[in-house]
Amino acid sequence: MDLGCGPGNSTETLLACAPHAKITGIDNSGDMIAAARKRLPEVQFELADISAWRAEGPYDLILANVSLQWVPDHETLFPALVAKLAEGGQLAVQMPDNLDEPAHRLMREAAADGPWRDKLKGVERTARYRAEWYYSLLKPQCASVDVWRTTYHHPLEGGIDAIIEWFKGSALRPFLARLDAQEATAFLDRYRAGLKTACTVLEDGTVLLPFPRLFIVATR
Repeated sequence: MDLGCGPGNSTETLLACAPHAKITGIDNSGDMIAAARKRLPEVQFELADISAWRAEGPYDLILANVSLQWVPDHETLFPALVAKLAEGGQLAVQMPDNLDEPAHRLMREAAADGPWRDKLKGVERTARYRAEWYYSLLKPQCASVDVWRTTYHHPLEGGIDAIIEWFKGSALRPFLARLDAQEATAFLDRYRAGLKTACTVLEDGTVLLPFPRLFIVATR
C-alpha cells in the first residue's frame, strides 16, 4: 500500500522492487490519481483520504512517503497502520522534520506580525513529534523499530526567491490561501525580508536550503 501516492513516483519504485506484488495507491487528489493511473495502468489507484482509509489488510508493506505530516492524530494513526500489517510486515514512513528550521519559523513570525494576523490564526499545523516519541509509541506493537533523521541541503538557484517558490506548493499554501492578492504580496515581502537575514546566498546566486527529514521503519 502506497499512502499518499501522488502521481505514482513512489509507487513505481515499489513496483520495480516487487514486480509480482499486488500494489495499491491512494491519494486525496483526483489529478494525482489520474496521473498515477496513466503512468502505471497495471496498478490499482483509489481516490481516498488517509485519515478515512479503512482497509483491513493485512499488508506486507505500507509506505507513506511525505504524506503523514498532513494527517492529524498520529497517536492513533500510527498504531492503526501497524495493526494492518501482516506478521513481519513493515510500515515505512518519511516525513519532513523542519518545523524548527528558520524557513518555517519565519513563516510563523510573518503570520503573527502583520495586519493579517487574525486571518492567519490557527494556520500552523500541529507540530509533529520527535523521534523518541514515535519509537515509544510503536515499539510495544512491533518486533523492531528503526528511526533516524537526515538533513539534506538542497541547492536552489535563484537565491531567496527560490526558497519562497520551493514552499509555495507546500508550507506556504495554507497561509496564502487565506489572504487576498494584496495581502499575499505583503506577507511574502515580510517573509522574504526575514529570509534575507537568516540565509546565506552563495557567490553564484545559489542558496542551500537545510531540510531535515524523519524516517521510520517499523516491523510488526
